[in-house]
Amino acid sequence: MNTFQVKIKKAHLIWVCLFLVIIVGCKKKEEIRQVPVAEQLQSKYKNQLDSCIASLENFKKASTQEQFLKHYKQSRTHFKCIEPILAFTDKENYKSLNAPNILKVEEEDATDIKIKKPFGFQVIEELIFEDSLDIKNLQEVANKTQDRLKLIQANVSLKLKDYHIIWMIRDEIARIALTGITGFDSPVLEASLDEAVICYGSLNDIMNLYQSEFTSVALYNQFKMEIESSMEQLQASDFDTFDRFQFIKEHSHKQLELLYEIQKDWEVQFPFELAFKNDMTSLFSNNTFNLDFYSDYPEVDSLKALKTQLGKQLFNDTRLSKDNTMSCATCHHSDKAFTDGKKVFPKQLRNTPTLPYAALQQSFFYDGRTGNLEGQIVDVVNNNNEFHSNLVDLEAMVSNDSIYTKQFKSIYKKGVTQNNVRNSIAVYVRSLGDFSSKFDKNINDIESNLTDSEVRGFNLFMGKAKCATCHFAPVFNGTVPPNFTESEFELLGVPKDTISKVVDTDLGRYDVFQTEERKHFFKTPTIRNISKTGPYMHNGVYETLDQVMTFYNDGGGAGLGMELEYQTLPTDPLNLTEQEMDDIIAFMSTLEDQPKS
Repeated sequence: MNTFQVKIKKAHLIWVCLFLVIIVGCKKKEEIRQVPVAEQLQSKYKNQLDSCIASLENFKKASTQEQFLKHYKQSRTHFKCIEPILAFTDKENYKSLNAPNILKVEEEDATDIKIKKPFGFQVIEELIFEDSLDIKNLQEVANKTQDRLKLIQANVSLKLKDYHIIWMIRDEIARIALTGITGFDSPVLEASLDEAVICYGSLNDIMNLYQSEFTSVALYNQFKMEIESSMEQLQASDFDTFDRFQFIKEHSHKQLELLYEIQKDWEVQFPFELAFKNDMTSLFSNNTFNLDFYSDYPEVDSLKALKTQLGKQLFNDTRLSKDNTMSCATCHHSDKAFTDGKKVFPKQLRNTPTLPYAALQQSFFYDGRTGNLEGQIVDVVNNNNEFHSNLVDLEAMVSNDSIYTKQFKSIYKKGVTQNNVRNSIAVYVRSLGDFSSKFDKNINDIESNLTDSEVRGFNLFMGKAKCATCHFAPVFNGTVPPNFTESEFELLGVPKDTISKVVDTDLGRYDVFQTEERKHFFKTPTIRNISKTGPYMHNGVYETLDQVMTFYNDGGGAGLGMELEYQTLPTDPLNLTEQEMDDIIAFMSTLEDQPKS
């Protein structure tokens, strides 16, 4: 090989090397840095899992309440350390390990019904404080909890991209604000604030591992300072007097704002959106939720306004019913937050539910018998005491209207069809509710006019009164944050009237699948616009919010003397004062949406 050829080959090799360097350098920094970070994150996670399992092992030798409590607190601390990662990467196991001490009923369909005895940390906590310590049962639950953790440990494989980290941190910020500080998963000890500190510490550790992802050192320091400031406030507070309103307004929302800046700093590319929008910075905003997450029919943004207007026309059209006398608006009046002001509409079984924010739930009707709004409309059309019609006649009626036909053709490729008629009405209903209430404007720092009573009421609702452990903020319904995949049903023991103190004869969820353990269970509705939606409860038994508060304060059906084995509402009185109940009512009244100008 001559000298010239050697020089050419050397030059070629140099260019190839330079080209490879450029290619590698242009890859996202995530791909270069993520391997060691992922290993560190997994190592920390597995170490905490090991410690949690080891603490539960001590239950086998414990014999007194003090010993059980000591080991419980140790194991619970480790569990809270892994909460952000476990809850994000293994949602179902996290829910099982952190489930309330009530029977778990899973009803996929009539042929697949599972009744599961609860286990996990909430169950252990309650068993420790039973009047009579059942050591055998306590150890069995601890052992089952330990076994589930071992199963998780044996299958750990964290493969998290940068957008997963953002989602995970965002979920935990929301979880702390919406369930953590409410006492949702610390029913006896009310250790929620201390546990929130542990979770924030875990977020701090995660962010430390990802420090190299930041191009802005100032942003990294800002986030760390905000987390540390939140931890300091939580440590300096107690459960009953903690100012949750101030905390969410000044800390939770600040954290979400910084997280949005972090995702821009990291140049994160999201493949899709979950329940929360990827650019959300407030828990109480019209830009908080991705409505398509809740719907089986993702919408094209450019068509939403047209569909909404068309759906509104159909919503108010009495021709959709067989005898041309009833429309959706017959029972759902816009000036009453789309209720009708009646205990029960004539010939109906239950109180008319409100429609604003109906989009932000996973089941419909009080018994949850349908899974989307389009399905709910089918029930209304077919119900003999409502539209008393059918989908074929519904389609025919709309098709025979030339104005409707033209509108449908301009919006839908197939024009008028049963599915498209239902979809347009559903899109209109999904447009109702815009987080425009006095409360929303105040917690978003748009206004500053909440009274002391209203702020106290929110803090009681989210704390001492335990209202938010069933009516979850920000929608204040039964759809559980931060994943919003499950809508809760409760047995409260609602009486059939205000005199006899006998449970209402309506069996609720039981009527769907005839599951014995679901008798008298009803979906938890939103309390937004509650000042306009009386009478209250599924049967309209209570005319005023004062009556509702008294019912809850006394322990629901149990407080009225009913024996209901599966009552989910705590049976012990809340011991709220008259002033405290007035404050809660004052807060709930601030959730009334403002009329659009």
